[in-house]
Amino acid sequence: MGRRRKSGRSVNGVLLLNKPIGFTSNKVLQKVRWLFDANRAGHTGALDPLASGVLPLCFGEATKFSQYLLDSDKYYRSTYTFGVSTATGDSEGDIISQQDASNITKNQVEQAIKSFQGEIDQVPSMYSALKHNGQPLYKLARQGIEIDRPARQITIFNYKIIDFRSGVHPQVDVEVHCSKGTYIRTLAEDLGTALGCGAHVSALHRFKAGPFDEQQTITLDELEKLRDQGTVEQLDQLLKPVDTPVLDYPAVEFDQIMAGYFQLGQSITLNKAFRQGQEGDIVRVFREDGAFLGIGTVTEDGKIAPKRLIVENA
Repeated sequence: MGRRRKSGRSVNGVLLLNKPIGFTSNKVLQKVRWLFDANRAGHTGALDPLASGVLPLCFGEATKFSQYLLDSDKYYRSTYTFGVSTATGDSEGDIISQQDASNITKNQVEQAIKSFQGEIDQVPSMYSALKHNGQPLYKLARQGIEIDRPARQITIFNYKIIDFRSGVHPQVDVEVHCSKGTYIRTLAEDLGTALGCGAHVSALHRFKAGPFDEQQTITLDELEKLRDQGTVEQLDQLLKPVDTPVLDYPAVEFDQIMAGYFQLGQSITLNKAFRQGQEGDIVRVFREDGAFLGIGTVTEDGKIAPKRLIVENA
């Protein structure tokens, strides 16, 4: 028996959404998918309900390339509160300890932050979406189950203080440019541990994901208003092209015949303009009429082998 086709329209492209606070990334995704009446969609890296900001959503054939946005650098602004530790590492969790941290100064925080820059090892939070035996860690954590998590190497490219407010529970606003897989709540907790007072994230906003910043996004409210005022097809004009997740890679163009062979899974000899490509390099592949066909990799013998192909008119 064949697999049941998902209901909805065939929609292809990338929407840059500014996720609102109070919703899971998946809930927002399903809402947007419903607004577009799309049969297939996925997000490119979850934001916690507490967090807002840039959340690229991939539709249809673009989902085949979502991993490339998931792997991209992220940029956050966050507020940490010192002297209060919570079960989840953010303000949504139960308070597990608190103390007077009025002795903490901006200079102390600046000095402590220095040890969390560059390549560092970070133990993922139990309240993350990482899975253990098929179960998200946060679901296990809610059951009171603690799992050993190996530390993972991440890179903190930039980590700076934007503002500092003193008090019994001082707060600091920070800006972080980090590699994929970085947990800001863990950065806050580790900083609180280093200062000896505990800390948690009380606000979090992702202002950039890969090459996309918040000025390019649309809010859920704006999207709903546009849907109410027009047709579902008019929303398609908001979508960026299917190759948006891989725009950083160079493009090559094949004529009709070569494109046909490429779409059948055959490797194609590189033209002279791209003979400088190194083995393993990724390229975007287009047909001479401008149609995006997918991505390929440069082989040892100087050809382009299909890596991920799109289905035209899917």
